Amino acid sequence: MKLIIIVPCFNEEEVLHETNHQLSKLIDSMVDEKLLTECDIIYIDDGSKDNTWSIIEELRNVSPYVKGLKLAHNVGHQNALWAGLEYSAGKCDAVVSIDADLQHDIHKIREMVLSYQAGYEVVYGVRNTRATDSKFKKKTALSFYKLMQKMGVDLIPNHADFRLLGKNALQALIEFPERNLFLRGMVRLLGFKETNVYFDCNDRFAGESKYTNSKMFNFAIDGITSFSVQPLRIITLIGLVCLGISVFEMVYILVAYFQGRTIQGWASLLFSVWFLGGLLLFSIGVVGEYIGKIYKEVKRRPRYIIEKQI
Repeated sequence: MKLIIIVPCFNEEEVLHETNHQLSKLIDSMVDEKLLTECDIIYIDDGSKDNTWSIIEELRNVSPYVKGLKLAHNVGHQNALWAGLEYSAGKCDAVVSIDADLQHDIHKIREMVLSYQAGYEVVYGVRNTRATDSKFKKKTALSFYKLMQKMGVDLIPNHADFRLLGKNALQALIEFPERNLFLRGMVRLLGFKETNVYFDCNDRFAGESKYTNSKMFNFAIDGITSFSVQPLRIITLIGLVCLGISVFEMVYILVAYFQGRTIQGWASLLFSVWFLGGLLLFSIGVVGEYIGKIYKEVKRRPRYIIEKQI
């Protein structure tokens, strides 16, 4: 069995040597156990500004497992991961995607491979707890999964992008033509036999997380708008509620007019103007988000451009 391990990297110079050391050690043991006959580690440099690519080139010269793709500019984690998936399709029996920071338990890759050999095409790495997260990140992450489920999006809670895909699942996935990538949701659409592998998340080996709060917020918005039209339906519902409120407001205005109390209605008038104005702007923004996604899809620009390959 040949396995490819995909590691997206963005400014990861502080962790790459240790990441490669641990992954190479794991591969050696799995080859000795005859779980694998061959394995590659593909590092995807997502437009890093530090020495990430130089280190990947250095590792390639000392490790038989290492390969690298250097993207011409930063395209984001999902697109960088997609570059590795497209590169790997047709070249292996299975792929495992994992972050470079060693927070994912790399030893669970062995368990994923065993699950694949038992007949599972998709194996999700799922966190047991979020003990290593800050209180803010823990609450927002759990709220995100609950919100996605209420929006009708099928997700595995506490699963990021640590997963194994068999060759059939991988080939099916890369046939998806969309440019707005939300792989956690896309993989769930495949329908292949799947299972979970549970792990305890480690502290980051070195450096700082590249997923800022703004990136996580944008990622959440992408996930919701890529897989659910529920926000548009909520707008419709709110519109109906506002219509009902406006009917009662009209009745109140007419009653106040015939009773000679129309001047006293300025408060309700201002409230209505500000409320409906804000609602309209919010609704236009939500609709605009969907239109913006259509705009990106229609242009069909490449998800990434490869500058170098080793």
